Amino acid sequence: MTVVSVNRDKPDRWKADVAASVDMYNEWFINFAPAAYRATRQETTAQVEATLQATSNLARIDAALLKEQPATLPVLRMSTCPPLAVDRLIGLASVSPHLVKAMERGELPPRISDADLDSHLRKIAGPLAQMVDVDIFSWLDQPEAPRQPNRKELFRAATVVADRLCGAVASPIVRNAQEKRQLAAIGDWLRRRGYKRADGTITLDQMQPGTYAFRVTVQAKQGDSGKTVNIPLDAVAMPKGQSAGGMPILIEAKSAGDYANVNKRRKEEAAKNDQLRKTYGEQVRLVLFLCGYFDSGYLGYEAAENIDWVWEHRINDLSQLGL
Repeated sequence: MTVVSVNRDKPDRWKADVAASVDMYNEWFINFAPAAYRATRQETTAQVEATLQATSNLARIDAALLKEQPATLPVLRMSTCPPLAVDRLIGLASVSPHLVKAMERGELPPRISDADLDSHLRKIAGPLAQMVDVDIFSWLDQPEAPRQPNRKELFRAATVVADRLCGAVASPIVRNAQEKRQLAAIGDWLRRRGYKRADGTITLDQMQPGTYAFRVTVQAKQGDSGKTVNIPLDAVAMPKGQSAGGMPILIEAKSAGDYANVNKRRKEEAAKNDQLRKTYGEQVRLVLFLCGYFDSGYLGYEAAENIDWVWEHRINDLSQLGL
């Protein structure tokens, strides 16, 4: 199948496409990002309320609690004044980063003695209990005589802490929502043209023509060491006219709300493309699906690395890939 460049060899169109892509991203952000944030905040508020219940409304923050429910740690960090970042808590408590980061995932490290674990958890619980934000948890403003909060106070406090938690990960919340929307757009476009979503384990050299899949992980060579690494792909689609044994089109969904971040990360796609080609051959075609702030510096870099792209605002350009 003849390879046709879609956008990388047409720099005269880049400026207009960048402007159109920025407009599309901003319209989506204004109309849909708040809903994505609110939905996550609602889920997070429920998690905070569960932590309040487990801690007797923050009256009990001790090693036993952290051992029973390590997943409460992110909520407890955001319940202090000031809120504590992970690294700040590690420094205050003088404990292993490995332990704290495991607790952030809701786990406890398996290779630690009970005595050491209890000792470290006491060190973590100390500053958390001492630094509880009594402006939010006003029923604790007199430690010698804490009172029982009413339901309105509990909900208000849970919402404030949920906002703190969501604020710390606002960009990932928006990015995940945007990626989900981009993949849905690709899937809708393919289905309207008769493509079917593949089930089960996907291998690049055994996909059937006219099929596609999302979130596929493949193995690729890592340099000349002989070692392999897992490479995540957002979407793969095998053109209907592709011959047996051919390679599908590999698609990376990319969105960005500013120019700075994409230029910091622009080497990632080039490295991924290089690893895939060294493993599966020069017939590999990695294509970016772009929406948002991708300037000429980013586009020029990707074009020089022989990586093409399709703009989401011109999604029908996918047909130029043979799809």
